Amino acid sequence: HDYAPPSAPQGSVAAGAGTVSGSASGTVSKMAESFYCPISMELMNDPVFAADGHTYEREFIEEWFQTKTTSPLTNEPLAHKLLVPNHNLRSQIQEYRDSTSAQNAAR
Repeated sequence: HDYAPPSAPQGSVAAGAGTVSGSASGTVSKMAESFYCPISMELMNDPVFAADGHTYEREFIEEWFQTKTTSPLTNEPLAHKLLVPNHNLRSQIQEYRDSTSAQNAAR
């Protein structure tokens, strides 16, 4: 399959998310993209792994599973609907939130 996951629409929150000034801005911006749920395009609070290996916001993937048994990104059937917390990503998102809050407070 020649499938490319959907990208954030121009002007959406996720499209420019995580951009900060400084030499590491490109790295931070790319990293911050993984902090957004590919279903809702919102910053995740409770990231979970699904059977497709991708991470989603728990609320939105559970809603997806109410009517579907496929991956939201690939549309391939999933082996199961078990969701596993992504503790590492949750910690990174919290650090990201803390750093952006500190930057905004300094302005």
